[in-house]
Amino acid sequence: MDKTIYKGCVAVLKDELVPAMGCTEPVSVAYAAALARKTLGALPERVCVAVSGNILKNVKSVIVPNTAGLRGIPAAVAAGLVAGDPELRLEVVSRLTDADRAAIADYLKAGAIAVEQSDTGCVFDIEITAYSAADSAYVRITGSHTNVVSIKRNGETLFEKQVSEDIAGTPDQFKAGITVKDIVEFADCAELSDVEEVLQRQIDCNTAISAEGLRHDYGAKVGKVLLAAFGDDVHNRAKAAAAAGSDARMNGCELPVVIVSGSGNQGMTASLPVIVYAEHLGSSRDRLLRALIVSNLVTVHLKAGIGCLSAYCGAVSAGCGAGAGVCYLRGGGYNEIAHTIVNALAIQSGVICDGAKSSCAAKVASAVEAGLVGMEMYGHGSEFYGGDGIIEKGVENTIRNVGELARNGMRETDEEIIRMMIKNIK
Repeated sequence: MDKTIYKGCVAVLKDELVPAMGCTEPVSVAYAAALARKTLGALPERVCVAVSGNILKNVKSVIVPNTAGLRGIPAAVAAGLVAGDPELRLEVVSRLTDADRAAIADYLKAGAIAVEQSDTGCVFDIEITAYSAADSAYVRITGSHTNVVSIKRNGETLFEKQVSEDIAGTPDQFKAGITVKDIVEFADCAELSDVEEVLQRQIDCNTAISAEGLRHDYGAKVGKVLLAAFGDDVHNRAKAAAAAGSDARMNGCELPVVIVSGSGNQGMTASLPVIVYAEHLGSSRDRLLRALIVSNLVTVHLKAGIGCLSAYCGAVSAGCGAGAGVCYLRGGGYNEIAHTIVNALAIQSGVICDGAKSSCAAKVASAVEAGLVGMEMYGHGSEFYGGDGIIEKGVENTIRNVGELARNGMRETDEEIIRMMIKNIK
């Protein structure tokens, strides 16, 4: 295949499939805070935090990992300031001790953290200004979870880079036009040694947190409920595995997740159903890895036109990716995978994102269901056609329509969701 596309697919998998502890938005806030303290050189006496509405939405209701159950932006900021290690990036709070947790609680009681909604117009935006005596430090992350664009100390710029006007969180390779056909071709011909390490890490980490979610009563216990209510067939186990991982992750589990498109829920949704089906089918490890290539890259491709955060639930894209990956496991090629994606998008597009929380696990299960139903439909000679709602002839045209729907059409929906959630915060 084309060498540029091949290298682009390898780069996307290596850049996207990274470990993170906890929901990535509060962890990103903690990362910014840890950078601010490092820049300041002291624990700040007071802190001003300005974040976009989507950050408020996604941090409000989830537990910041390793903090003994604390939630919200002040908790994420305090964790990063008091004991975060910025060198660990999205695992910034993974090494907290009992003493650290006590210090975080004390810092929060001091009331040193002021939070407001920013007015920069960026969907993903975090600004932290920390003060100690006459000194100050400023850190800004925008566009994606670890994209630091500015660091200042006492007004002096230590680091600065241009804020991109492109869709937040979209890999450069997908801006250049990688298609579903390219993805399937890459999965067929990839030298697995090029991507094996990141894919095996995804298998290990995401399987472990899923098992944890099924062992214990995290959140709404969606994964456990699915198994108790609907049995042990592979279709249901695939949904339950992904939901259980989300149950655990949204509710304080301290195990890391390998993310996709900046999201742990999407990382688990794209991978765990494929892993479950591979075990059920007796697929070779080679076939599993190639199917994970399909599921992960399809997920990134679908999210590329939407952006990092929006009113459109990202699990939908990952559910399509899971359906595509399972289709590949079962011998499907480009034609079958393209129809799986279109069918799944016809079923599920439009589900709203109203922040990270326990109910994400149920949305994850629903997204996996859409992906699997989309696959089974085409296998049984049934499909949706161009002109059925937002579906347009050609998988890339449908993907483009969904991107426009999520990015532009649901903009006012996003603003209304944020207004409702901020009202509840206040």
